[in-house]
Amino acid sequence: MISKNARQSGERGSECETCPRSCRADRAAAAGYCRSGGGIEIASICLHRGEEPAISGERGICNIFFSHCNLQCVFCQNFQISRNDSPTKTMSVEEVVRTVSRFLDEGASSIGFVSPSHMIPQMRRIVEALRADGLRPVVVMNTNAYDRADTIASLEDIVDVYLPDFKYMDHSLALELSGAWNYPEVALAALREMHRQKGSNLSLRDDGTAASGLIVRHLIIPGQTENSKAVLRAIAGELSPSVHLSLMSQYYPPPGVAGHPWLARTITRAEYEEVLDELERLGFHQGWVQEMDSQETYRPDFTKPHPFE
Repeated sequence: MISKNARQSGERGSECETCPRSCRADRAAAAGYCRSGGGIEIASICLHRGEEPAISGERGICNIFFSHCNLQCVFCQNFQISRNDSPTKTMSVEEVVRTVSRFLDEGASSIGFVSPSHMIPQMRRIVEALRADGLRPVVVMNTNAYDRADTIASLEDIVDVYLPDFKYMDHSLALELSGAWNYPEVALAALREMHRQKGSNLSLRDDGTAASGLIVRHLIIPGQTENSKAVLRAIAGELSPSVHLSLMSQYYPPPGVAGHPWLARTITRAEYEEVLDELERLGFHQGWVQEMDSQETYRPDFTKPHPFE
């Protein structure tokens, strides 16, 4: 189980070990790698219909986007809210519950916690408060997979569906783009724990949305097909080729990578087909692959009340 300090660190001034950074910061002072405080710091709560069909369904999922992130990927698609120097707003658990309840009343039946790795205690508080009010939506943990395996183990009674984005099997690339040289082994350990809890099959409700399970995402990065193929091999070998996989072609260059030798463009069809060939060779048979024009679709604007509209 996660240590006492790690459980408390997001809420009080203890030395934070919530995520693999283990920076032991005083969160009461908004210090440490993520520069997040002890409150519930949220960038947006909104209805999102653009996730995988088993996540969004027809009615959409109520996504809770936390501010900041324990990875600082230079190509982050949510850069407006994920940078650790971006503005934050703190909400009370009561405010969050009221907002989420409104979306649930309007038809959403799932809630997604996006980039929660540095906000695990806050995520738990929100879920427990919803349950105390008699609300039990499906809980989706939409994570970058840079999570402690013992943290994931501690969430078995909280999370229904794990939705990790497994980014790298290349240590140098993980260091260069996300400042996390140990990402491959840390993420694999977290994924093994998710798979232990949920297995390879999705449990679906009558409307076709997931009630329980694991979906592993991978975003193909321009010029890095070997990394993508290594990620697929790791998933097949360490978990199973029966895992539900979501292969994403939606990468587009955010402003911060203008002029970069390979991040300043979208992926090519040849790159995508090379990765798809490896997916087929490895025997993956459950999940989704995006169309090549996806990079024109998934471009949120978090300056708007409804970032995806």
